[in-house]
Order: sequence, then structure tokens, then C-alpha cells
Amino acid sequence: MTESETGAEAETAASADTDTETEATGTRRPSVELDESDTVVTVLEDAEAGDVVTDSELEVTEAVPFGHKVALTAHDPGDEVRKYGEVIGVATEPIEPGEWVHTHNCDSARGKAEGRR
Repeated sequence: MTESETGAEAETAASADTDTETEATGTRRPSVELDESDTVVTVLEDAEAGDVVTDSELEVTEAVPFGHKVALTAHDPGDEVRKYGEVIGVATEPIEPGEWVHTHNCDSARGKAEGRR
């Protein structure tokens, strides 16, 4: 085995280790959080469990489609869900940080007819 072949094998092994670390920590996905009172962020790409959003290294706990919300904070049923500094809904069940926030766990506060809450 030549010295260059040994170097190439070492490079391949180092690359494999890096790939494993990337899988373990997930991929960073861009997200939008406009106000410090926001309790969710909006992902700007499809995200998978283990992907990371926000500067605080929040891990997504399940698949979240592009344009949907991820909880920044824990929500109990009845808690306000805030996006872009506005209340956009109310949690209908417990939501943990990193979980997808959508119609299965949040009732919209916008566009509701009076008394339909």
C-alpha cells in the first residue's frame, strides 16, 4: 500500500465519522421568528425529526412540512399560540418544544365565526 492510498483511506474514514455526527445532530433548517413573544417558529424548508431550527438549537421532534410551525415553548391546552407577535390560536392539547403545531393540536384564533371556538 502506498502512502497516498493510506491517506485516502484515512480521509474516507474521517468523512464517515463526520457523516455520522451530522445524522445524529440533524440538519439545520431555516426558520422565521419575528418577535420575542413568539411561541412558535415557521420552518422555511421541510424538516425531519432531529433537524435543528433557531439559534437556540431547538430539535424538531417529528416531520414538519415547509411553511408550518414548530413549538418553541411548551403549551398546555388553552395556552395562546403566538406567531409574528400575534396570537394566532389556542393549544387544544399539550404541545412540547420541537413539536409540529397545526390543526391537530391548535385551534385557530383567526377567521372564526363568533361562538365557534
